[in-house]
Amino acid sequence: MVRRYYRPILSEGEGLPLAGGPFSFARAEVLTRAGSEGLVDAADVPDDWRERLTRPRPLLARFDQPLPLVMGILNITPDSFSDGGRHDAPDAAIAAARAMHAAGAALIDVGAESTRPGAPELPVADELARLAPLWAGLAGLPVSIDTRKVPVMAAALDAGAMIVNDVSALGHDPAAMALVAARGCPVILMHHQGTPETMQIAPQYDNALLDVFDWLERRIAAAMAGGIAPDAIIADPGICFGKGLSHNLALLQGLTLLHGLGVPILLGASRKSLISKLAGEVPVEQRLPGSLALALAGADAGVQIMRVHDVPETAQALAVWRACHPARA
Repeated sequence: MVRRYYRPILSEGEGLPLAGGPFSFARAEVLTRAGSEGLVDAADVPDDWRERLTRPRPLLARFDQPLPLVMGILNITPDSFSDGGRHDAPDAAIAAARAMHAAGAALIDVGAESTRPGAPELPVADELARLAPLWAGLAGLPVSIDTRKVPVMAAALDAGAMIVNDVSALGHDPAAMALVAARGCPVILMHHQGTPETMQIAPQYDNALLDVFDWLERRIAAAMAGGIAPDAIIADPGICFGKGLSHNLALLQGLTLLHGLGVPILLGASRKSLISKLAGEVPVEQRLPGSLALALAGADAGVQIMRVHDVPETAQALAVWRACHPARA
């Protein structure tokens, strides 16, 4: 049986509300693994797809900020690809988190293990030790914890973190699903291929967009079967995590399909290598223009959360974008 996928075409204030608003769509592209079958009116999208596409995302209402939300990246690692070593000192990390929040970050995503391509796994004790000096200084800030490990998740949640952001989509630690379900906290499930050590060694897809959609759909179903509420799940397509340039472009060009998962979408493309591949050899510290372009492309696709290094610049770009698109603001 041929499976059909329905990719909404965003419109300005007409058609059906996308994800409860503020975006909308009047038509959708019908995709199969054989290719596109053209466009249909939103009213002709099958009931199950239409329900997932239009369903409100109540998790986003916790944040009293316009969409898309900005998530600031706080790496306290010596070896992250972009800012490794900048926030090693606890005082510097805490100051950076507070500055991001003041500049408009709805969330601060704190990570102590690098997941750059080729990065080895960090022992749990080391990850906990890097984070421990931060918790008192981060109190009162909206923090998510970027980790694959249950002891780190638990320590962060105990210290006041709101969200678990797991690049393994709760697949690395066998106890992760039960912990997140028991705590009742939101979780970000990210698509990946392989581990950080191996993910960029010849990644392969039959159809990157549809393969990622199917994979995330299965992980969401597994999370719900494990006791995690559907309204507590966020999906991340995992740009540059086990993907070549063509795979990343297929995802970025087809991003609106992911709304069919029925959960908020997070895009994390800030400063990543695809910018250099698209714009010539650009060192990491010079990728702000490309990062902003990707954030605005995500905004145009209705992505609800942008995970970025450059919070003030992204917040400013999105403020101008909203003014230019009042029907989507």
